[in-house]
Amino acid sequence: MLNRNEIQSRAKKFVNEWKNTVREEADAQEFEIDFLNVFGISRRRVATFEHKVKLSDESNGYIDLFWKGMIMIEMKSRGKDLEKAFQQAKKYTEGLKQHELPKVILVCDFQNFHYYDLDKDAEKTTFTLDEFPDYLELFDEMAGYQKRVYVEQDPVNVQAAELMGKLHDQLKAVGYEGHHLEAYLVRLLFCLFADDTGIFAKDDFSYFLQQRTAEDGSDLAAKLTEIFYVLNTPQEQRLKNIDEQLNAFPYVDGGIFKEMLPPASFDSKMRQTLLECCRLDWGSISPAIFGSMFQSVMNPLERRNLGAHYTSEENILKVLHALFLDDLWKEFDKLKTVHRKDKIQEFHEKIASLRFLDPACGCGNFLVVAYRELRLLELEVIKLLRTNGQMVIDISDLCKVNVDQFYGIELEDFPSQVAQVAMWLIDHQMNMKVSAAFGQYFVRIPISQSATICCTDSLSMNWQSLLTPQSSVDIYAEQANIVCEPNITYGTVNIHAKNVAFTTQKALDEANQSHHITFDYIIGNPPFVGARLMSAEQKSGLMRIFGNASKCGNLDYVTCWYKKAAEYLQFSPNTKAFVSTNSICQGEQVPILWKMLMWQYDLKINFAHQTFKWTNEGKGKAAVYCIIVGFSRFDWPKKRLFVYETVTGKPKEVAVKQINAYLTDAPMVFIESLTKPICHVPEIGIGNKPIDDGNFLFSETEKEEFLKIEPAAARFFKRWYGSDEFINNRVRWCLWLGEATPHEVNQLPYSKKR
Repeated sequence: MLNRNEIQSRAKKFVNEWKNTVREEADAQEFEIDFLNVFGISRRRVATFEHKVKLSDESNGYIDLFWKGMIMIEMKSRGKDLEKAFQQAKKYTEGLKQHELPKVILVCDFQNFHYYDLDKDAEKTTFTLDEFPDYLELFDEMAGYQKRVYVEQDPVNVQAAELMGKLHDQLKAVGYEGHHLEAYLVRLLFCLFADDTGIFAKDDFSYFLQQRTAEDGSDLAAKLTEIFYVLNTPQEQRLKNIDEQLNAFPYVDGGIFKEMLPPASFDSKMRQTLLECCRLDWGSISPAIFGSMFQSVMNPLERRNLGAHYTSEENILKVLHALFLDDLWKEFDKLKTVHRKDKIQEFHEKIASLRFLDPACGCGNFLVVAYRELRLLELEVIKLLRTNGQMVIDISDLCKVNVDQFYGIELEDFPSQVAQVAMWLIDHQMNMKVSAAFGQYFVRIPISQSATICCTDSLSMNWQSLLTPQSSVDIYAEQANIVCEPNITYGTVNIHAKNVAFTTQKALDEANQSHHITFDYIIGNPPFVGARLMSAEQKSGLMRIFGNASKCGNLDYVTCWYKKAAEYLQFSPNTKAFVSTNSICQGEQVPILWKMLMWQYDLKINFAHQTFKWTNEGKGKAAVYCIIVGFSRFDWPKKRLFVYETVTGKPKEVAVKQINAYLTDAPMVFIESLTKPICHVPEIGIGNKPIDDGNFLFSETEKEEFLKIEPAAARFFKRWYGSDEFINNRVRWCLWLGEATPHEVNQLPYSKKR
């Protein structure tokens, strides 16, 4: 992809060379070749001359130049009717397949250009050859710079997850599954993105699949294997006689194509699904797509068990702005008034040294959005440096913020792979923004730096091990146990607990050093699983984290991450913030969890969002109510409480002196559960608890089948609402015979049998 300065220079040269041409037949094709070359595009690779189409009247039409899915160009001699030429070109589209339809029709008589945007009802823009350099932005997408502007229901955000899920199901149906399938999908995701954003030459991947694979899909897997191999091979190590179209793909590195995967198997329908994926604009992908894609390939039961309620960008930003973004932007705004280059550079180094951890990262949505926001801030810093006298010779020297500042832990293999690739993709998006801002093409390919995404059980590992050498990690292994022991002085790193002790000066030095390399911010959306809905393995993990803490069996699974974070903050004072279900700041969980966190670990809540309704763009979204809690071991001078008039409304920020465990500006009190009533009323037992062994509870389908046998029982069916049905809007029915007379029951033998 050419930078904008080069495109502008080529455009002016193009104008000078063609300003005196008048003949269509003799010069049209050369004119079109030179036109594409302005944007660094080789006609031979993307477009054809005199493309034949069959019209509705069975006659043949011939398109002067045709780039499938992008542009149709019709050339006429100077002075000819260009409106008539447009109608002729429009008629040609009748003979094209849906995926071949161009986005733009351009008609030209060498002196005048008529540009028709077919995505905007053929909106017309006219300009002369001399004016061409002033209208280059019309061709940004063709040049690889800018994508179409979509309406709210962006096809990529809505359709991409469904198509990838469809492809997942098709591959799984033929027996290609497990880790191999997941890695395969992640590679395809990267290629689809690369094809639309300048990592690959524009549409190289799409055209290779269309032109070089059979329609029945029989050779598609073999061709994809070739592409994957080439993407993992440096140019100098490739075979001398390698296919030119294959050799055009760049060396990517980063490990994404390193593993040798067994070849998949495709048929015509699967090939068509992949081509449908290619037709979407993956360059305008939003970070939300990764969580949405993840959900689309998980069945509802797995999603429930893992608590994988993907977080929308809106909710992520609620966390990030209050946690660090607002403060960083305020600091930057002050720098703009000072005009001191050294202070600006100092601030730049600061944001380039921050480290972020999401200890339950899923597909990496928190990390992706945090990285994007930090890069947007850095872009403004670089612009400010330029206005304060710093020359921008090579923009890559000034881009200091990188993906290796970000760390994640994820239990499942597939989402951890998606998170890794998502960080590369957002990095490239931000590099394109830098390219557009400074007129220099900036890309980090081959990939040399990566986010650290660890696929393991977050609750079983020492989070600090992601940052420190193994020898240091060994010193404070079993961190969860250490912080509860008496002989601890974290300031001087004098730790003696269990079998952990410092025995050498080297170990002491490493430990002291490790205490200066910590995460600046811990963020995320740990799994939402209620205390009564945990699996045996999850319950075991909770008991391991909380040990013998009183009543800890009543805690939700998410509280494990709060406890782990509290332990980590004992030697890293900085702030963490999590999105959680509101249950942990209500009722019986508050004194169990927060009394421990505030009294034993000395934590302070510095900002919080009170209850709001969960929203996201994923399928099967969770119907839950959430909170956000940001806390650390030190008090912020100004605490921020975000309150909601309605759970679906916008928050209103309130400055408060303190925030208690119930997320209110009130004294720090804990309301304990009582087993006896405080006045003369009957005691409550177990409440509503069905002990019918499932005989009286019906799903919608089960109810319908039952009534086919005994329709007279219809009036005894009542809608059943347990917590699961209420929270997740599920429909269940109860055969309610408690108020039926013996005579009525005797008239219903099938019900009586129940």
